[in-house]
Amino acid sequence: MNRLGKIQSFLLLFFFMASPSTKGFAQNLRKSIDKLVLAEFKDQNGPGGVFMVAKGGKPIYQKAFGKANLELASNLTNEHVFQLGSMTKQFTAIAILILEDQGKLSTNDYLAKFIPDYPAGDKITIHHLLTHTSGIKDFTKMKTLGEIAQKEMSPKAMVDFFKNEPPDFAPGEKFEYNNSGYVLLGYLIELISGVSYKEFISQQIFAKAGMQHSGYATDRQLVANRAYGYQKKESGYVNKTVINFSVPFASGALMSTLGDMLKWQNALNSNALLSAETAKKAFVRYTLKNGEEFTYGYGWHLRDINGTPVREHGGSIFGFKTMGVYIPSEDIYVVGFSNCDCHSPTQITQAIAKLALEKFTKGN
Repeated sequence: MNRLGKIQSFLLLFFFMASPSTKGFAQNLRKSIDKLVLAEFKDQNGPGGVFMVAKGGKPIYQKAFGKANLELASNLTNEHVFQLGSMTKQFTAIAILILEDQGKLSTNDYLAKFIPDYPAGDKITIHHLLTHTSGIKDFTKMKTLGEIAQKEMSPKAMVDFFKNEPPDFAPGEKFEYNNSGYVLLGYLIELISGVSYKEFISQQIFAKAGMQHSGYATDRQLVANRAYGYQKKESGYVNKTVINFSVPFASGALMSTLGDMLKWQNALNSNALLSAETAKKAFVRYTLKNGEEFTYGYGWHLRDINGTPVREHGGSIFGFKTMGVYIPSEDIYVVGFSNCDCHSPTQITQAIAKLALEKFTKGN
């Protein structure tokens, strides 16, 4: 952010917090958000969620609802660590662009350049993987997934698990959300960088963005301030189904906090991770072979709220659901995490983003 931008952000924050009229504005916004969240998260003795709204890179609303651990009856806080599920894809996409920035790959490179024996690898590009247009079979839809769900899988073993499945369509012909493509991207990151995906994300993103409470998910190692994940059955809440995180890998195996996710967004905004020119590639609506435009860039859905462009992505993994919405024109960032896959923060987070946009642009 340039000097003028910093001054503007400071003044915005100062007036927002100090002016009597804006204090009332802030209180009204908080009350409206509370109402939206409590409509879904009614049981404060059950698993819950945490929500944040940031404006100009600073949080203006953060609140936790429900329990972090039902057995200990401990309350959720804004500092708890949640599994991100498919919000992981943002980090994987940016990691690929970091490698492009370093001159180690091009998004136009064919898969065969790095994995010579991959079926149709001479027709599938890294761009196809990033945009879910490769046609590769999504491993989460394979009936044999249960056979490996709790096994420790190397990235190569994961790729081998799905690579010989018949494709769903030819590369570039359709957009169809696909976890296999992002597993492949994680494998490419390892092959090209020479370090593990976990190490690359930690060194090139988490460390540079100051994300001290983020990491590769684990059920075995101790995690400070871990939010425990739950599912809801007819008999009540149960602990989440256990999977090995080497299976979702680069498509869904990271964990983070509200505060770290804001650091992530701020790092993207300030070009702290890669050049502005390369970063732009993540936020472009691309087209299929037939010229039809689709609303996905690299790791983000590119949609709009009442005509205002937004970048968003959700995540779902056993015991957790997540959602983030960023409004570039207003520098508004909204994040919602839930530690029960019985509660989805997606619509709530989108509704909060819409509410914040309306209040900041109309001032009511």
